[in-house]
Amino acid sequence: MVENRRFFFRFLHPIFVAMAYVFLYLPVIVLAIFSFNDSEVSSHWVGFTVRWYQELFKNADLLESLQVSFVVAVSATFLSVLLGTCFVLASRWWKTPFLFNIFYTNILLPEIVMAIGLLSVFVFFNIPLGYGSLITGHTLLGLGFVVPIVRARFVELDPYLTEASLDLGATYGQTLRKIYIPLLRPSLLASSLLVFTLSLDDFLIAFFCSNPSVQTLSVYIYSLARAGIDPTINALSACFLIVSSVVVLLLCACGVADQVLGHE
Repeated sequence: MVENRRFFFRFLHPIFVAMAYVFLYLPVIVLAIFSFNDSEVSSHWVGFTVRWYQELFKNADLLESLQVSFVVAVSATFLSVLLGTCFVLASRWWKTPFLFNIFYTNILLPEIVMAIGLLSVFVFFNIPLGYGSLITGHTLLGLGFVVPIVRARFVELDPYLTEASLDLGATYGQTLRKIYIPLLRPSLLASSLLVFTLSLDDFLIAFFCSNPSVQTLSVYIYSLARAGIDPTINALSACFLIVSSVVVLLLCACGVADQVLGHE
């Protein structure tokens, strides 16, 4: 038995870990390599070049769709975190757990159903599709994640802290700024990062709630992919990979990742 465990941890365990890393990062590595391919056909390597990165910054439509994605993601993140936090704080007086079950249903609901439902609402009320419909859809999507995450931290807070703050003469606004927000900061940061990533990555809601003049990056890439993979998309994906890696390293270096994951 002891020999079997020693064999597992010495030989099989490293192999399993290596296979997991290969499974996770092989597509990203291939994509980054072919972003330097001189061929317009991504499946054939013909030589090294950086012209796709130069073409990337000359593609006005792609940069415009990237700007739309960032505006929608930032707006949806701000609104969903603000509304979700207010909802959770107000639950202190409601005491109705049923209301939170609605948000858990929002997580389990297939996104295609939400996208078609949102489109039906916008068409029924004659609401034009564009920035407003995109931000509304992504805010609703984000609320399904913000409320459970923030509430999980909120129910762990000691209620005597806020009562002591109010007894010592602090106003509700001061208690919110000095007590609630610092204690909820890891959950707020975690939910903000999650909603921003979900909004930036979302396709279905963006596909149904956008118009030809206001398209997110995912919808624009989909329209390009129907005619074949454009090498500039590989260059853009490699840039995203670099920026994401730098952000993660900065968060780890500043100890923010530990706070988010461990609620320290």
